[in-house]
Amino acid sequence: MAKVTVYDMQKNPLSERELNDSVFDTQVKGYLIHDVVRSQLAARRQGTAATKSRSMVAGGGRKPYKQKGTGNARQGTIRAPHYVGGGVAFGPSPRQYGFKLNKKVRRAALCSALSARFQGKEMLVLSEMKLDTVSTKSFAQIMRGLELENALIVIDGANPEIELSARNLHNVKVLRAEGINVYDVMKYRNLVVTEGAVEILEGALAQ
Repeated sequence: MAKVTVYDMQKNPLSERELNDSVFDTQVKGYLIHDVVRSQLAARRQGTAATKSRSMVAGGGRKPYKQKGTGNARQGTIRAPHYVGGGVAFGPSPRQYGFKLNKKVRRAALCSALSARFQGKEMLVLSEMKLDTVSTKSFAQIMRGLELENALIVIDGANPEIELSARNLHNVKVLRAEGINVYDVMKYRNLVVTEGAVEILEGALAQ
């Protein structure tokens, strides 16, 4: 099994921990990561673009002029698409852009993303992460001490002091272990995980 050094918040080594290879040291499959990221970003799209078809535009209930005898082409309504103020032909309508991926695909993609960070030496495991009070300044000092500027931090449960302290920092995001996802793991250059979060992830993802 792969091993990783566990540090405290001052980046002093405390111990070594074994990692489940099926979660943190598996084969990195880029095509799965790509599919899941596409799925996540597609699901975020609002899909609210809409136009009015000729049946939705007010007016145009009668023929603008008689069928024959005028010398003009016959017309049934002034709300047809070729008229100014008419309906739009083949315009967009509200829709969902998201698409389904199987649970096994999503799981394998997340394991691939975590493995990519571990194998690239971009993953740091901390024994714990805590603050006594909400303080962005204190949290920024911790990040400087860990020599991290761009990081996703995964914690093992509700931690208001950490979550609120980090939310105003640029290029730092805090997630609870149950909310970890492929897009955020790949978006941030470094991954910081608490020991408790490692246990949760291994319990949820290990085969």
